[in-house]
Amino acid sequence: MNRVRELEQRLEGAEHQLRLLQRISRFMVRSAPLKQSLDSVVQLVVEFMECDSCLLYLLENNELVLCASNAAHPQSIGKVRLKLSEGLTGWVARERRLLAISREAYHDPRFKLFSELPEDTFEAFLSAPIVFRNGVVGVINVQHRDPHAHNGGEMELLTTVGEQVGCLLELSRAAAADESRVASLLTSGSTV
Repeated sequence: MNRVRELEQRLEGAEHQLRLLQRISRFMVRSAPLKQSLDSVVQLVVEFMECDSCLLYLLENNELVLCASNAAHPQSIGKVRLKLSEGLTGWVARERRLLAISREAYHDPRFKLFSELPEDTFEAFLSAPIVFRNGVVGVINVQHRDPHAHNGGEMELLTTVGEQVGCLLELSRAAAADESRVASLLTSGSTV
């Protein structure tokens, strides 16, 4: 009976992960503003991974810029910036590797404190690069207030979310470039 229950739990977990990935992929086919899509992804990750915090950074001019968060500190969005040589998040981007710390993440020698981010006092930290075609375009972090041993499913899920967000970002950039090109053609009087 234990084996059957274990298999049922694994199936339930896989279905749960599939629902998250399906919901995120829907942002790729909709024409919602990028900021709205990123905010929605962060909320979904918090809901599905049952974490206390999710922060999403995008790479801009060789800096990681906080672009979305589930926490109520909108004054930090766009203002918190990290060099690739700074903090756990910078390490993840620079090394293009997943990072999981189950307790006392703030004691890791790579850690950098941001006083405006209360999440910096949280115990557990899971971070994945946001990638597109072998290039890092950002980082997504998940944090728990209390110690939390991240399992392989959580690590794989956040890695896949990072890949999906990378595609979402590139699709958004391509759509903006297309709109700009069409607008330019219309104002110049050229025909397509």
